This record gives sequence, structure tokens and C-alpha cells, in this order.
Amino acid sequence: MAKEKTQYTCNECGGTSPRWLGKCPHCNAWNTLIESVAESGAPTRNRFAALAKTAEVTTLADIEATDVQRTPTGHDELDRVLGGGIVEGGVVLIGGDPGIGKSTLLLQALDALQRAGQKTLYVTGEESGAQVALRSRRLGLDGSQVQVLAEIQLEKILATLSAHHPAIAVIDSIQTVYSEQLTSAPGSVAQVRECAAHLTRAAKASGTAIVLVGHVTKEGALAGPRVLEHMVDTVLYFEGDTHSSFRLIRAIKNRFGAVNEIGVFAMTEKGLKGVSNPSAIFLSQHSEPVPGSCVMVTLEGTRPMLVEIQALVDSGGPSPRRLSVGLDRDRLAMLLAVLHRHAGVACMDQDVFVNAVGGVRISEPAADLAVMLAITSSLRGRALPKGFIAFGEVGLAGEVRPAPRGQERLKEAAKLGFSVAVVPKANAPKKNDKAFEGLTIHGVDRIEEAMELARSLA
Repeated sequence: MAKEKTQYTCNECGGTSPRWLGKCPHCNAWNTLIESVAESGAPTRNRFAALAKTAEVTTLADIEATDVQRTPTGHDELDRVLGGGIVEGGVVLIGGDPGIGKSTLLLQALDALQRAGQKTLYVTGEESGAQVALRSRRLGLDGSQVQVLAEIQLEKILATLSAHHPAIAVIDSIQTVYSEQLTSAPGSVAQVRECAAHLTRAAKASGTAIVLVGHVTKEGALAGPRVLEHMVDTVLYFEGDTHSSFRLIRAIKNRFGAVNEIGVFAMTEKGLKGVSNPSAIFLSQHSEPVPGSCVMVTLEGTRPMLVEIQALVDSGGPSPRRLSVGLDRDRLAMLLAVLHRHAGVACMDQDVFVNAVGGVRISEPAADLAVMLAITSSLRGRALPKGFIAFGEVGLAGEVRPAPRGQERLKEAAKLGFSVAVVPKANAPKKNDKAFEGLTIHGVDRIEEAMELARSLA
């Protein structure tokens, strides 16, 4: 195969140069030239020919809307994040910190798919076949028939995909793959973009579902060009502390399902196992209620989860600290100001520490009410009653705003045996609803009402 000519294209102005230069000769921008394959004039050599025949213009109402077929992976939590399973010809990008369990989970999923009758291929560029086999023995996958290819050259990988026609293929990882058409090193922007484009095209043309494993930067974002995320159908992020036994997979983008869905896994000696009741992870087991603790119901995608918010208020001196883990620090400062102005609870000379138990990150404002109740409970040294939950957004004027899908949150709390709920009045259900049996629900309009109610219940 003849090597194609390469050129260097400026990210800023689109100008081209036959060789790399520190400064673009067209717009004088520094370090913007990136290697790419020069476009050929011959139509037969076009690397990105149309995947399907030219279609006629069709009215939207006349197009038959058929749902895509999904193949379950054998892991309910992974299927939840993917939107029900792997889609034929779909391309999934999964990223996460080193050692968090990406390769382990994908090897388990491929083994389950192979045992269900699907043809699978595991392409490893970071380990040898012997290392993959050793990991499979550790995971208890004895007698696994998953096909393994230790290769990093793109052209050989594409030839193997074309020859074997697997239903699902995993490329571990995209940063190790290189194309002979480019002279830059594997992992460079040009190589990652070119290899991902070819693999995506192969997936769409052949119907093979491809899972790309991506490295992450020091900041936690996926390494390589941002175009990589736009090119694929689904983007998943592995979250969680490597020192903890629990892992979260979050869907950031999904063309075939809902985004912001999460799957919860526990790391065991036999690999990653799905956690069917994740609320149990994020709730501390106190024999008796303790000051500074309040349980809230957060919404992760379509899944309501109970999370314990803990607060500690201590004497701080002239420059008190405000520290939050798992919650927005700026929002904490705002809530303390609202608490002082509208509820008369002053923390000006106090250190305030707030934590979401279990390492979960809560970005929605529905945690406001639980945070304020936990802070007040810690400051006064009085615990909230047993079986108490609260949620709701608090505005700067002291009003308690409704949280989205409040009824589902309350149903989850009632199902797990909670008995008292303080929620926005707009989220309070109609009386005599059997779905909330055993749960006493108090609807509030203002933060003062919520504080008064908590004092009377404690």
C-alpha cells in the first residue's frame, strides 16, 4: 500500500504547509499546525467515501421510525448506561483514570457476550495476549472463547475486523493505535483523530459495534482531540476513587439513550459486579441519628438515589473556612448567606465543612434544603429525627423551589422505609396516595418554614 502524502493544517485559519513550522505562515499563530493526510484528487482514493448509496430527499413524516436493536452485555448496570445494550454498528468511547477498571469490565462484558453466542474480538495495544489471559484467569473466566489480537497498527486491525466480522470489538486503547499514513507518534492528535475516523467508518459499514478505550488527562478529561467525542455515538466516563471499592459509570453523550444515566459497580476479587441498590452505599449506618446529618434524594439520569449530606460547623476564628466535598463550594457560600438573612442562623465566625457521603458528586440544586438543614443541625448540636429526608432548591429570596420529578424521589424514599419528608410544597403529592404509605410529607414554601418544622420535629 503506497504511503499517502501528508500536510500540516492550521487549527486557527485552516491554512496548509508541506512541513511543520512553529508559526503558521498564513495567520502567524503559534503551535497550531497539525499533521493530516493530504486530500487526493482521485475520487477512488477518497478515504472517507459515502457509507451508503445516495438517498433521495424524504419528508420526515414519511420515514419509518424503527427502534434500534440492542444486545444486552450481561451486566445490567452497563446496559442501563448504554440505554439497554450495545447497538449494531454503534461506536462507544469509554474513559477513566488508569487502573479504575475499564479493561476489566470490558473483558467481563465480552466474555458474557461470547457465552451468549456473539462473536467478539479484544484488540489490546497496551498488554500482551498473555497478560490479558492472566487477567481473565484472575476474574474466573475459565475457558473463555473471546478472540484476542495484540496489535497497534490500524491497517492490520481493520484487516482483522474485515476477515473475522465480529459482532463486538474492543480497541484498548485508541491512544496506542497508529496509522502508517502518518509519521507522527501514536497518541498524537493527528493519529488519534485519523484512527478513530477509520474505525468509526468500519463500524458503520460492517455493522460491528466498536468500543474504544480512551486515556484521560491530568484534569480528568478525555485525552486527544475533542472531535473524538463528536465522532462516536456514546461517551462513558468511569468515576470513583481508585482506593474505594465502588465505581460509577456516567453517560455523557448517548445517541441511542438518555444522558447522565449512571451505573454503580463494586470492585471484587472476581471483577466488577453491578450494585442493584446504590442508595445503600451513600447512606451511613448510624444506630441513632447524629447532629449534622441529613438524607436527600438526588436524581442521576432516570434513577433516584438517596445520599447522605453531612455537615460539621466548628468555631473558626477571624477567617472561617468553607469547604465542600461532592458539592459546589460557591453554592455553599450562597446558602450560608441565605441561611443568615432569611432564617436567622449565623455562621460568620464558624468553619463550615460539607460532605456528600460515598464520594458521589451532586451538581443539582435540589440538594440546597438538605445542606441547610444539616448545617443548622450541626450548629445547634441537635440531630434530625430518624427516617428524615429533605430535598428542594432554595432561592436568594429564601423561597423553596420545586425539584424535578419530585414524586419519583418520594416514592424511592417511601420504598426504603423513610418516615418524614420536608419537601417544596409544589412537590407534595395529593393526600391518600397509597404510593407514599408510611411517609409523612411536609410541604414548605420558605426556608424559615423548613427550619421551624425541623426544630419542632427534632
